[in-house]
Amino acid sequence: MENLYAILGVAPNASDDDIKKVYRSLAMRYHPDRNQAPGAEARFKAVTKAYEVLSDPVRRAEYDQSVNHRIVLDAESEAFELWRSVFALNGANLPN
Repeated sequence: MENLYAILGVAPNASDDDIKKVYRSLAMRYHPDRNQAPGAEARFKAVTKAYEVLSDPVRRAEYDQSVNHRIVLDAESEAFELWRSVFALNGANLPN
């Protein structure tokens, strides 16, 4: 399961306005009409999906509930994936 907060680069306690502001910034940066770089379209779709869930209070509550009650089988791998997503927000790709 992807961490929608990490995709947008916001904290789980971010306000609706903060989420909207970050979404607009990322959507402008990665929109396929503005960014022809490889992976920009996939990044745009991920950002849009994350915003669709986190901007809806009901869906956000359901997502938060599912994240808080899941079992982490490989904590080291999950932590590494979170770091990769943070670096990816700034255009850096970490090796596997």
